[in-house]
Amino acid sequence: MKAMQLTDYDQPLVLRDIPVPTAEAGQVTVKIHTCGLNFGDLLIIKGTYQERPQLPFTLGMEICGTVTEVGAGVTDLRVGDRVASYNGFGGLAEYAAIAADICVPVPAEMSDRDAAAFLVAYGTSHVALGYKAHLRPGERLLVLGASGGVGLTAVELGKLMGAEVIACARGAEKLQVAKAAGADHLINSETDDIRDIVRALGGADVVYDPVGGDQFKAALRACNPEARILPLGFASGEVPQIPANILLVKNLTVIGYYWGGYSKIKPAVLTDSFAQLIAWYQGGKLTPHISHTLPLAHCNEGLELLRTRKATGKVIIEIG
Repeated sequence: MKAMQLTDYDQPLVLRDIPVPTAEAGQVTVKIHTCGLNFGDLLIIKGTYQERPQLPFTLGMEICGTVTEVGAGVTDLRVGDRVASYNGFGGLAEYAAIAADICVPVPAEMSDRDAAAFLVAYGTSHVALGYKAHLRPGERLLVLGASGGVGLTAVELGKLMGAEVIACARGAEKLQVAKAAGADHLINSETDDIRDIVRALGGADVVYDPVGGDQFKAALRACNPEARILPLGFASGEVPQIPANILLVKNLTVIGYYWGGYSKIKPAVLTDSFAQLIAWYQGGKLTPHISHTLPLAHCNEGLELLRTRKATGKVIIEIG
C-alpha cells in the first residue's frame, strides 16, 4: 500500500510502498478514505511532539474509513462499518491498524471529509471549554488563533454554549471566517492591541490559547478576576512563562490541558464529548470548515499550508 512517511526529522514526507497492516487483538484494520492534517503533525516532523516513534513512520492523526478486518476480542465493530479515529499516527496511508476502542462510528449523514475534520478539532475545543474551563452562558470567551483548526471550532462551540466570543486572528480574511463561525467581536492580531480591545469589551472570563508568545501575555493582562486560561499549544513558537503575581492578584486559574492524554487516563471524557458533538452535528448545529482538500501524494503541500498559516479550519487529505 501507499503511505506518506517521515524518514528523517525536519524533512518532507516521502511516498513509500509498505505492507498492509494486519489487525492484532483489540484492533481493526481500516481502509482509509480521508485524513485530517493537524498542527501537531508539524511538531512531529520537527521532533518536538510529546511522542517520537521510531523512524520511518507514517503520519496522520485522525481518519475516516471503512473497517476491512476485525482483530480478536473486538465485538462492537464489524467489517463494513464506517468509522472515524483519533489514532495519532498512521493516517496518511491507504490502510491502518487501529485500536478498536478509539474508533467512533460515523453517522450516515456525515461525509468522509467532515468526519476526518471532526474528532480532534471539535473534541479538543469541547473538552477544553466544557470539561476543563466550565464555560458558562453569558461569559466572555477570548479565542486566540481563531481561524485555525482548533481555534475555529472554539469560536463555533463557544457561541453554541452561550458565550460572548471574541475572535483573534491574523488579517481581515481570516477574521471573516471566524465571524461566519459565530464570533461577536474581531481582533486583528497583526495590527490591533489585544489587551486594550478585550478590556474595552469588558475583559475575558475564559481564554482559549493555541498560540502562546506575546498573545498569551496580552490575553493574561486582559482577564477578569477568576478568569480561566487554557494554554493548549504554542503556534508562535514561544512557550509563555506565567507570572505568578498576576495569577495571585486576579485569582486567575491557568489550566493544563492535553486532549490526547484523556484516551489513557479517562477515556469516558472523550466518548461523552463525541456523543454530544455528533448529536450537535446531526442537529445541524456544527459545520466543519475545510479550506483545502488534497490527494495523498500532495501531503507536503497541505502541511506547508499549515506551516505558513495559509489554511483556515482544516486541511483534508483524500486517499481512496
